[in-house]
Amino acid sequence: MSNSFKIIHETAKISSFDSIVAMGVYAGDRLEWVEEAINSLLTQSYLNFLYVIVIDGEIPLNLRAFLFKIASEHNNVQLVQAEHNVGLSQCMNFVIEWSLENVKSAQYFFRMDADDISLENRLEKQIDFLQKHPNVSVLGSGLVEINEQGEKVGQRKLPLKHHEIMRFLPKRCSINHPTVAIRFSVFEQGYHYRSDLKNTQDYFFWADLAAAGFKFANLPDKLLQFRRVNDFYKRRGYSKSLNEFKARFYTMKVLNRYGVGNIVYACSVLILRLMPAKLVKLAYKLDRYLLNKRVKHE
Repeated sequence: MSNSFKIIHETAKISSFDSIVAMGVYAGDRLEWVEEAINSLLTQSYLNFLYVIVIDGEIPLNLRAFLFKIASEHNNVQLVQAEHNVGLSQCMNFVIEWSLENVKSAQYFFRMDADDISLENRLEKQIDFLQKHPNVSVLGSGLVEINEQGEKVGQRKLPLKHHEIMRFLPKRCSINHPTVAIRFSVFEQGYHYRSDLKNTQDYFFWADLAAAGFKFANLPDKLLQFRRVNDFYKRRGYSKSLNEFKARFYTMKVLNRYGVGNIVYACSVLILRLMPAKLVKLAYKLDRYLLNKRVKHE
């Protein structure tokens, strides 16, 4: 396990939890959004989970004080400190490795972002599905996009069944990463996020798991409110756009899904993403509209 991480608040009993919820907190996260995110997890209808919050580098004192207050009030909250900002992949990999070593009862790994909101039955619905479908290893869901004021500004509807997800995967990341639940059996076989990536780590991860034969599914329910902040389109800059481009070609390679349509799509999206933010915003909305039209839920 990496020496870059240190547990700074440990809950007494960790052996009985069957689920781990992992969330990173960063210097730029707003206190009010972190409060909403954490409260949405701590008021879930399913509560047999350990909530591991990784403080990724230095954060404001008021945010740090809030996290310690929450941890002291709940017996299922654990705080981890990264000595410097290492990024999401390394934070998640630490939680995974630590859980494998210390929480032998853990069966399910849930992702959560510090500015999103989980619906109160998110964990219950995803665990219920995984229990009924033991062949599925990675489970996502739909989501609602909200703005900085918490108002709905869009939605993401994705294919539900494995073969449909695989059909879409060379063109787009067809699992909403903040909604995902993953069986710990995946990690027990040695699969982790690529620690060298600062973004798009989920896309590469799904490609690796798909190539290894793991089964995917999405719930039609919109179980998360995803925060789309004002600079969302600006932040989809060169680094992220290039990594998404690489991820699409990597997916084509490992799934042997090279095709003219997939290649043209990957190149077109890269060109669009490098255009001014207003055009990126328009392209994003058009892409989501076309996706929602193409994906039909029974």
